[in-house]
Amino acid sequence: MDRGIISQTLGGKRVLLIIGGGIAAYKCLDLIRRLRERGASVRPIMTRAAQEFVTPLSVGALAADHVFTDLFSREDEQDVGHIRLSREADLIVVAPATADLMAKMAHGLADDLASAVLLATTAPVLVAPAMNPLMWNHPATRRNRATLAKDDIRFVGPNSGEMAESGEAGAGRMAEPLEIVAAIEAFFKPAHRPLVGKTIVVTSGPTVEPIDPVRYIANRSSGKQGHAIAAALARLGATVRLVSGPVSIPDPEGVSVVHVETAREMKQAVEKHLPADAAVMVAAVADWRVESEWGQKLKKQPGGGAPTLRMVENPDILAGVGHHAERPRLVVGFAAETQDLLANARKKLEKKGADWIVANDVSHEGGVMGGDRNHVRIVSKSGVEEWPEMTKEEVAARLAEKIAEALGE
Repeated sequence: MDRGIISQTLGGKRVLLIIGGGIAAYKCLDLIRRLRERGASVRPIMTRAAQEFVTPLSVGALAADHVFTDLFSREDEQDVGHIRLSREADLIVVAPATADLMAKMAHGLADDLASAVLLATTAPVLVAPAMNPLMWNHPATRRNRATLAKDDIRFVGPNSGEMAESGEAGAGRMAEPLEIVAAIEAFFKPAHRPLVGKTIVVTSGPTVEPIDPVRYIANRSSGKQGHAIAAALARLGATVRLVSGPVSIPDPEGVSVVHVETAREMKQAVEKHLPADAAVMVAAVADWRVESEWGQKLKKQPGGGAPTLRMVENPDILAGVGHHAERPRLVVGFAAETQDLLANARKKLEKKGADWIVANDVSHEGGVMGGDRNHVRIVSKSGVEEWPEMTKEEVAARLAEKIAEALGE
């Protein structure tokens, strides 16, 4: 790659880099190098814990700047240095953002230089979380993340994968340096928002259909693809109304979310948001429910055998939208199939009144349900468009651009 072109992307931008105390702190050495080769100046702040993983000497050498470490430094604080640092930046990047740092940010604590700067700043802040998966998924961290998102804190990552601890894996890996650089470049780049003024309804996740107070019928949908699509559409400027079944992932940023459980609740919520410019029906809606929900937990009776569950069909939400009196201009459905993928998708396209069907193979071998990657085909009346296997975020970004193009015609 041409280094002259690289140097122009962040030329003259001032980045204040706050390095938190996690094993991922070592990645910040490469992050600093990548930022500087693109023309940014990097001023580092290191927490006390960060200095256990990388040294101020190495950080300062790569940044070619003084490394700030102490809120009570006689030299740095003689002119109220933490206030000056908080104001002399175009962007503050926190990487790695530990659970402790995120908690301090969410609750307005300022007991060290990093947290004091974050509390005193008026500059935008980009956070790259990094922690053990159990810490990332803990209710306290999820609450803190939601609070920070409401405070307009931007996020990049975390990614999923193997952790530093032996045998630990899941969501919590800090985004790679080039991913963080891309997020910084995107922040400074003029916004590409072709969907401004458009309203789009998205469904995501499973529905759950109660059998009794403790049992229900559901499926393996994680909501990752639907949530990623909602977020991608919002980034392009759309007003997104997300109707989500029960999932264990956070609500996407910049999106209005209605949480539901059953197919009937989802149908009601979707129709409440019509009219809209487009509808993207990603949710894996349960096809059936029990005719009558038991009011008490079903108990096994000696010699009584299994209870008989009389099933009835759930409402067809996609068909309801596709044939609605206030049908959106563009209706996109999803076909999760385990066999005869394209044949079933074509039938669904015609029957449901959709413009496109996003077909994906969800057989167990593919690992799509609950996984992070997807391989889809876009089926329309004009034919089949096959996409390569990508992450669900990449599928979402590409689909959002395709929707923007269609609505712009």
